[in-house]
Order: sequence, then C-alpha cells, then structure tokens
Amino acid sequence: MKEFLNHLNYGIKANEVNNEFKQILRELLANDIIKEHKNKFYLNNGYVFGVLDISNKGTGFLKCFDENYKQDLLIENKNLKGANYKDIVVAKLLPLKKKRPKAKIILILKRANETSLVITKKYGEAILGMNIKTGLSMALKASQKSLKALPLGTILKIENHNNGITEVLGHIDDEHIDEKISLNLFNKNSCFNDNCIKEAKSYGDFVDASMYENHIDLRSLSFCTIDPIHAKDFDDAIYFNEEKRELYVAIADVSEYVFAYGAIDKEARNRGFSIYFPHIAVPMLPRSLSENICSLKPLEDRLVFCFKITLDENYQVIKEELFEAIINSKRRFNYDEVDEILIKKPDLKELSWLYKLYEITKIIRKNRLKNAFEFKTEELRMTLNDDLSLKSTSYEKDTPSHNLIEDCMLLANKAAAKLLDDIGIFRNHLSADHKKIIKLLNELQTLGIDVEYKTNLSEMIKNIQSLAEELNLREEIDKLIIKAQKKAEYSSINQGHFGLGFDKYSHFTSPIRRYSDLILHRLLKAKLKKDNKLFNYLLLNIQSTCENLSVLEREADKVAFDFMDRKFARWADKNKGKEFKALIIENENVVIAKLEDEIKGANIVLKNAKANLLQKVQIQIEEVDIVMAKIFGKITKILEN
Repeated sequence: MKEFLNHLNYGIKANEVNNEFKQILRELLANDIIKEHKNKFYLNNGYVFGVLDISNKGTGFLKCFDENYKQDLLIENKNLKGANYKDIVVAKLLPLKKKRPKAKIILILKRANETSLVITKKYGEAILGMNIKTGLSMALKASQKSLKALPLGTILKIENHNNGITEVLGHIDDEHIDEKISLNLFNKNSCFNDNCIKEAKSYGDFVDASMYENHIDLRSLSFCTIDPIHAKDFDDAIYFNEEKRELYVAIADVSEYVFAYGAIDKEARNRGFSIYFPHIAVPMLPRSLSENICSLKPLEDRLVFCFKITLDENYQVIKEELFEAIINSKRRFNYDEVDEILIKKPDLKELSWLYKLYEITKIIRKNRLKNAFEFKTEELRMTLNDDLSLKSTSYEKDTPSHNLIEDCMLLANKAAAKLLDDIGIFRNHLSADHKKIIKLLNELQTLGIDVEYKTNLSEMIKNIQSLAEELNLREEIDKLIIKAQKKAEYSSINQGHFGLGFDKYSHFTSPIRRYSDLILHRLLKAKLKKDNKLFNYLLLNIQSTCENLSVLEREADKVAFDFMDRKFARWADKNKGKEFKALIIENENVVIAKLEDEIKGANIVLKNAKANLLQKVQIQIEEVDIVMAKIFGKITKILEN
C-alpha cells in the first residue's frame, strides 16, 4: 500500500491501479484528497499519507510515507478521528503556528486491527477500558451497570470503530489468559472455521499410493526426519546415497492438499505463519493437515516435493532435480538424539548414511561460510508448569544436528530459487545501511573493539567477530551485528541474500508453517508442467502478497515474544525485592538489562540508571506491570565482566 500511495505524489494511471486499491482510490476521490488530470490521479496539496503512532497521553504522531517529511507530524487527540495505533491514514496539514508541524486525520485507509483489547479499570465512579497495547483509557459502548457486574481486571475485546464489546476473554489474574491476550493483541486466531476443518478432514488419514501414479516412488529409500523434541509437524525428510553422492531433500507436499484461493488457502494466507508458544503451537494449517496427512510421520506413506542434489568428489553441487514423489520415513529423530548419535556412533543400519552426510555437510558449511556469516546466536526456550506459570528458561545453541539439517535445507532453498526467473517469491537480505554500521562501530569502540570502516562489509564483520572472540564476547557482539543489519524480507524480485552470501535465495522447505513456501511450491509445479497461464495466475498481486508476508512474519514473532514477556512479568511480580544477575543490552534512550541468572532472558527496564553496554550488573526488581508485561528495577551492584 505504501508504494501505491507514494505513486500518487507523481501521478498514477487508472489502468496501473490493482484491484485491491481501486476502492481506496474511489474514497480518496470522493473526499477531494486526489484529483484526476489527463487520465492520471494526483495527490492534492496539503495532504499526506502515513502510519499513526499514539503516545500514552493520547497524542498522535504521523510517520509520513513521503520521505520529504523528516519529522513526524503532531496530531492532537481531538483530531485523531477514531484512528488507532499503526493505522494507515490520510491527514491534512494544519496552518503552521509553532515549530512543530501539525495535521488532522481525514480518512482511515487501513486499520492495523479491527479490534483492540482493554482491561476494565475504575476511574472515580466510572468503569472504563484501558487499551492494553497503548495504555489509553476510553469509554466503552456498554452500560455502567453491566460493566460493574464484571470484576475489575476483566479483559474485553472491543471493536475499534465504536468501542463496542465483542467478547469477554477472562481475567488478568488467570495465567491462562496470557495466550488469548498475545494472540488478540495482534489479531491472531487459534481456531479454524468449519469450512477449513471440513476441507482438511476430507483428505483422510492416509495416502493411497495407487492414486498417485505420476509420483516417483521413493518408499524403499531410508529417509528420516530430524526436528525439535516437541515438534508435531514434520516438514522435511532427508536421505543420502553415499555411492552416488545424491542428497534427497523431501518436503511435505502441502500444495497437493491446499489449493490456491480455497477455504484453507484463504485462512493460511491471512495467518502467513504458524506461531509457537512454549506449551502449544498455533498452526497455519488445520491440525488434520499440519500434524497428520501433510506431516512426514515415521512409517507412513506421504506425498513430497523432492530435490535430488548430486555432488561431485569435492562435494560441489553438479546437478539438481525437482519432482513429486512418495516417501515412507523410516525414523523420526530429535536434535538431541542425533547429537548423541554423532558422538557415540552406534550402528544405525539402513540409516548409517547419516554419518557420511554429516562429514560432507561440515565441508559444505566450511566452504559456504567463506562468503557468508556464522552468528553464534542462542534461542530462548521457556518451560511452563501445568498451570502455565513460568517454570524455567534456557538457551538453545546450534549443535551438530542443527547444522547438518540447516545446510541440507539451504541447498534445497538455493536450488529452488535458481528455478525462478525474474519474478516469483524470493527471500532477500540486503546489506546494512551506512548509518547503522557507523553506529555499530561507535558502540564497539566503547567495548574495546576498534575496527576501521570498510566498504567490504563482509570482511569488516568477520574482523569484528574475530576480535570479539578474543575478548570472549562473541555471542553478545553477534547480537549487536544482527541488530545493525536490515531484516530479511520477501519480495517478488530477487535482490540476493547478504547474510548467507547467496546471489539468489528463497524459502522452499517449510510449507506446513510458512505460506511463502507454499506459494513457491505452486509456482515451481506450474513451471515444471510448463503451464505459463497457471504460473501467471499464481503471480497475481505477488509483490503485495510478499510485503504482507514480511509483516505477518514480524507479527508472528511479536506474538511469541509478547507471551514470554507476560510469563516473565508474572514471575517477576512474585519476586519483587529480590536481586538477580543481568546484562545491559541497551543504554541509549532507556537502560535495559536482560536477566542472566537462574531465570534467563527477561528484560528489565532500569530507572534513572547509567551503565555501559554489555556491562554485567546485579539488579533488584522494584515494580511490575502485568497488564503491559513490563518489569522495572534498579542496579544494586556493578559486577566484573
């Protein structure tokens, strides 16, 4: 949408407007925000488009899409016209009376969310709702009598356009409410409608191989899956023929069950990604697909879209073949199992090829990292008690089993991207911009890492990592480097992947949990069948779809992080006054420490504090806001690094 709205500054032809934007065009014309001249539409003077931010005092700030506006526009509460946080709006500039430019909202073009979550609070004698995302209080479309019948602290879902209550979710004191809050804050749904469930169940519980004569039968090959210990959906299976040096990467053939523009597809497109909580997954697809007929379960016939990748004697790729097949996975491994197997080396019988493949992927990885980066990052894992309260946390590091699978998947993803020409769906990662790199170098100087700026960013980043290794700060510095880089995004046009060092890259290997991969499968099937009509049909509005997927990906991450923050806040509330070890991870506008004690990973906002970046400190928990999932504390002691 941003691209479309910016085009109006310079003029856009009627036949260049996508179907999804034609209604917006009509609204803009009806409100005299745009004008038509010589069959082109132009934005009238004095109007701007942008995304709205709202402070906890109720003041709006408009971040304009037009980059000529360097400063956010101030929008007073009376001029918000019912717009909410992150809504895309059109605003009219007000006469400049003070230095700060002001505007008033004319139209809400796209709501970030149709609904909001509020918690009931008492203000004087009245019961109001406090928005859980913004902290703003508002009158609700309900009688005070009915509101007073609810216990204070009740969580309500309301419609943004009129503040009417649509659902009572529960009470803030209940640990079970956190999942509902996190999902609803980002307009996510854990349930599927009846049409989706019926369509998914219609495929049954098993694959009848006789129905798929055009699929290559690979059931005699000893495929296996390697996944996290609690995984229920198995996207990928691998097999390696040692004699022929052929690696098979078989991916669940979701496109055989989920057709473009069907009921399940519509829901999957809206979700974009599966969401993973510590105790449960909210899948992109109905569970009868994601955890059954699509999942590559052991000793079950399953349909796959498979790459056969042939290597030469130096383990360079010399041939890549893609085809539809049927497999029967011989064993389901988890990462911990494989790590232990690679050390103890028991006889795996028909799966003994795993040992040779591991040695080969180590060589492939070493060669790949000559042009790419290896970040020593850790993923926070949270364990909950039966009542869903926080039990423990730990960091999961990359291990040999993770690396083995990762490099097999990278080969398949890279091979898939090669089959696309100029347009499709790509996973791009652009080089970091100059300002962020300079900021990173300044931060590193304060930590005793002095590195000169180089135009060759790859070489410079490796120099930084080398010095960080010497100072035993590699993991912490890697996080700063990642923060300084741009985020990977989806696009219909290939722009390469800076972090992986690939000229062309896409996502092929997880169609059960990522809609991007499902799109790619459909495109590649159309290409294999040389069906240009279908290929072009699948490309309708592809750039808009890619942009939306990038947004949905970030939202899925935010939901998971928000849930963990809520569990941390409840734990912290029970531990007020106690002291813990922590690490300073931010010290610019606000000082934030991350817990590095028995409980790890919780962010603590430190009031009136000054501390160096990556300084080890001892903090005391002072206040906790469970509703907003915020923990506040103070530094009681500076620890030696």
